[in-house]
Amino acid sequence: MFELIWDSVPSQYGNGGLIETVGPRYAEIVVIRHGETKWNADRRIQGQLDVDLSDIGRKQAFAVADQLSREPKISAVYSSDLKRALDTAEIIAKSCGVLEGGGESFNQLYNRCTSALQSITKKHRGERVVVVSHGAAIEALHKRASPSGNCKGKVLNASVNVFHLSDEDEWIIKSWGDVSHLNQTGFLESGFGGDRKSG
Repeated sequence: MFELIWDSVPSQYGNGGLIETVGPRYAEIVVIRHGETKWNADRRIQGQLDVDLSDIGRKQAFAVADQLSREPKISAVYSSDLKRALDTAEIIAKSCGVLEGGGESFNQLYNRCTSALQSITKKHRGERVVVVSHGAAIEALHKRASPSGNCKGKVLNASVNVFHLSDEDEWIIKSWGDVSHLNQTGFLESGFGGDRKSG
């Protein structure tokens, strides 16, 4: 389950007010894959191993944080409890003015992740929050929002995926796999094993 690790403070410390693109029935959930690890670059599966971000991964996290800090206000940041996701989330939370507040089957992962996002939606209707997670979890969220569609390619490190969720259990994918914030920094050429294909 995703854990609330940072919650917003008054807007003079944040990066704006309530977002206008989300109606009061929806929450905008920005789901970001953690920055790259050495294991990602080597195309090794990490699973529940607590592997640190690489130098490139930290730079990716700062790049996505910088992008988000220039967008509508983030009300809260949630993260997986693994260090690579927590470190990415912490960088995002600080940049956006939000302060600290075993294996499983795909079906179990799907149920856990979709349930967690629906719970987050109920807490943050009309707000924008960030969830930092992992590739398989993000793929499960895509499957929930687009049951008949296939997830297009790998979920790249530091990619931004935006969902709108309603209390009525309506899921909409607003954007998918955005890594444009990494173009400006050259991380697309140097990261992902140099070929945009690492996990």
